[in-house]
Formats: sequence, C-alpha cells, structure tokens
Amino acid sequence: MSVMGKIIPNVSSRNFGRISAALSNRTYFTYTQELSQPLDRKPETLTAKEAFEKCLKSGQTVFAQGAAATPAPLLDAMTAVGKAGSLKDIRVVHMHTEKDAAYVAPDCEGIFRSCSLFMAANVRKAVAEGRSDAIPIFLQDIPKLFHRKIIQPDIAVIQVSPPDSHGYCSLGTSVDCVRAALVNSKIIIAQVNVNMPRTFGDAIIHMSHIDYAVEDNTPLPEHGGKGGSPEETKIGQLIGDNLVEDGATLQMGIGSIPDAVLSALKNHKDLGIHSEMFSVGVIDLFRRGCITNNKKKTHRGRIVGSFLVGNRELYDFVDNNPAIEMLEIDYVNNTHIVSLQPTMTAINSCIEVDLTGQVAADSIGTRMYSGFGGQVDFIRGAAEAVDGRGKPIIAIVSNTKRGESKVVPTLKLGAGVVTTRAHVHYVVTEQGIANLFGKTLRQRAYELIKIAHPDHREALEKAAFERLKCMPAP
Repeated sequence: MSVMGKIIPNVSSRNFGRISAALSNRTYFTYTQELSQPLDRKPETLTAKEAFEKCLKSGQTVFAQGAAATPAPLLDAMTAVGKAGSLKDIRVVHMHTEKDAAYVAPDCEGIFRSCSLFMAANVRKAVAEGRSDAIPIFLQDIPKLFHRKIIQPDIAVIQVSPPDSHGYCSLGTSVDCVRAALVNSKIIIAQVNVNMPRTFGDAIIHMSHIDYAVEDNTPLPEHGGKGGSPEETKIGQLIGDNLVEDGATLQMGIGSIPDAVLSALKNHKDLGIHSEMFSVGVIDLFRRGCITNNKKKTHRGRIVGSFLVGNRELYDFVDNNPAIEMLEIDYVNNTHIVSLQPTMTAINSCIEVDLTGQVAADSIGTRMYSGFGGQVDFIRGAAEAVDGRGKPIIAIVSNTKRGESKVVPTLKLGAGVVTTRAHVHYVVTEQGIANLFGKTLRQRAYELIKIAHPDHREALEKAAFERLKCMPAP
C-alpha cells in the first residue's frame, strides 16, 4: 500500500505482545523504543470522520497530542462523530492543546469530558464550570500515568510528519508524554501533515504502528516572535547581565520574558539548552554561535527539548535539524538529569508571589489557570545542581495590567502553591533581583518589597509588619 507516496508492508493485525513484553522490562530511565521497530503491517488511509466512525465508542478514553502538534482536524471530527452517534462518557486526556476545543462546548456535556494534564485557555471555562477536569501533576510524572495504567487510552490521536523512505514519521513538535500514551493505546489515529517538522530523538515513530492515517495539511498554530513590553525587556536584561554565566545551560518556556532574556545574551559564549520547551529566540543565538551546547556533559552539541510552540521560523529551524533532540518529558524534566547540567539556569514565571516567597502559578485564587508544568522540576533541579552553580529563577513583571501588585502580602484565597517558599531562590522583576535563599521571613519580605512596584511598597511594608509582627529588615 502507498501512504503519502511511501510503501509500507502489510500484516493482518497489530502485534500487541511486543508492547506488554517491552513494558515488563522497562526501568525508570529506559526509553520506549517499541515505536521505532518496524512491523509487518500498514495503516489504513481514511478521512478523519471515517477513522472515528470505525473505532470511537461510548465510555472510551482518548489521548490527544498537544502544543503545536494538536491534531485539531481530528479532534473536530471526533466531536462530530460523538455527537452524531449519541455517544456518551468519552474521556479526552491531553496536555496544553491549541485552537478551539469543540469537545468541551456545553452541548457536548455528557458526551465528552476533557481531562487536562496542563490547562490551556481553550478549556479553562469548561473546568471552571465543572464540565471538564484537571490533574495537578509535575510534567516529569505524566508518563507514569500511562505506564502504571492509571490512564489507559483506547485511542491515541496524534499528528506526524510524512514517512521517509524507510517508513519513519516524526512526532515533530510534541514528544513530551506522547510516546508513553502511544505504547499503552489500543488504536493510533495519526494526522499526516507535510507542515509538521521532522525532529529526532524520541520523536521517531514507524508508520506501521499507526492504525488509521488521515492526510491533512492544516498549518500548525503559531505564537511568539513579537517584542515584549519595556518591563519585560528590563527583566531580560537584569537576568542576562547578572544571572546567566558563559557556559550556562538554560531552561525557559515560551513568552515575552524568555524571549527578552534570550535577546540579552548576544555577548555570551557556549550556552546550552536543556528545556522542556524553547522558543524562536534561540535561533539567533544559535546562529551567532552563542548557543553551542559544548559545555554540556550529556547531549553535547545538541539542544534538548520536549515540546514546542512557536512560529514558522521556529518550525523551519527544527525541521530535519540533527542539532535538536526532542526527548520524553520524564527524562528532560527529571530533577536528577536537570541537576547534572552545567551551571543549570532555570527561568520560570508565575501569577503572584507572597512576602514569604510562596509562588502561585497554576491558579488565580480558586480558579484553575494552567498547571504545575515543569516549574518545580527545573527550579529544584537547578538548586540541586551537582556543580553547585545552578540558578533557580522566578521572573515576573511587578504589576498586572490592571496595576495590581504581583508581590502580595498573602496569596489570593484558594490559590495553589506550586513552588514553595523553600524552593525559591531568585525572584526578578523589572525593579531588581531578590535572592531569598537562606533569608529569614522578615529578610525575604524586605527583599521582595524592594523589587515590588514603587506604588505598592508602602502598603506591602505595612502588611508585612501586620503578618510578621516586626518590620522587614535586610
């Protein structure tokens, strides 16, 4: 059979025995190589609707790939088939997904129930209204949910690059927990998209593992690449000038602050990237020779990531690029692995931080906003750095767009603590840098008030006195 112009061998059925045998021998740091092994079988090429009509049933669990690889056309078809067939109680499990999530609309209640492992904007309303679920979990722990059968997908819905001459596709921009879900799924439906960049590492999957292939060349969602605010630019400069050393290994997410930090590193040397995700800002530094990855002890010379969301420039940069390794999230975010990276510098953001250093990042009061993500994985990994040179950094603009302080006397009622006061070391705003490590509560309050917006410092000082029964002091 010819799929996307490639010849794939035939077989009568999936070899499920290979999966159970491989899983029984799995150890904590063992990669799942099963998907890289060619099988004597071929996928069936169908439309998205036909694929779901063949396999979608009430009571099933569906895993959906996320970030830039979100297979939106497939998920739309899944929603339509579920509604047309009057199906019910279908659980859709995913990390951050892009574009509209039709399956969480009010008219899908009872048919589908979303379960977020890290929430995106497209499901926040449904979670807030009780129609969808969220699981608080560190990114590095998500694959365990599948390997330990806590979540058992009946169907995995993914997006891949077209197969090469050997029949190998790539998961492209999103490896993260996808391999763990795939080797534990009964059926794999793949959107085969020429716009999906071909990446290496754990991204490789042989076409013979796919049950139903759907050809759809919808462009990937794009984000980033725009300039930040003056405050974000200042934060980037403060971090770049004071906290990032030559030879440092960097972790940072997407957004204006990470891009601002990267923009401030044009005179740095021998930087490395070991991050669950990275953005378009790495491209210029890579081409300038600032990012070489030459000081890393593992994956030397290569950028390590696990998922991406960016623009076309980023997707073109990672496409077929052997200098990029996309690896599973339980390896990339493993605290011990992070601690081994030289001068590990972890830069993360949050919603608010209280005067003792408690960080709220997944919720605004009782309203869930995102998830734990990789913040604690990397903050703790940098703190535990075996070379003693790690720098855990929380970076935030001092004020919200409404002019409210992000440095607060106490976290909003019901807000979850993602990074504890014991985890926190550096907190950076456009007003300066606070180092909280080893500081008492009143010293922490003093340092944080100094980097709060000037409009709020007096009120914060009064609140600190009321809380601590003494004045903040250096």
